[in-house]
Amino acid sequence: MSVAETIRRKLEEGLSPSTLVIEDQSHLHEGHAGHRPGGESHFHVTIVSEAFNDVPRVKRHRMVTSLLADDMGHPIHALALKTLTPAEAERDDAR
Repeated sequence: MSVAETIRRKLEEGLSPSTLVIEDQSHLHEGHAGHRPGGESHFHVTIVSEAFNDVPRVKRHRMVTSLLADDMGHPIHALALKTLTPAEAERDDAR
């Protein structure tokens, strides 16, 4: 199973997102720390979930990283997050 597939499975099981976009951005980090040939080290994840309702942004990020704790550091070197409630995603789409 690829790292992106592992991320998807864990986040779907833990947060039941209505939207989940996982981008492997490893190619943007060639020559930097943590980059591996073949990628799958640097990710940008956008996740929309009801589980984030009334939850501060920092705690949302902690929720995501706790689900991925076994993968942080190796194989995931870097993880950028955009965590939204469905209402926030609607407003974001309207822009």
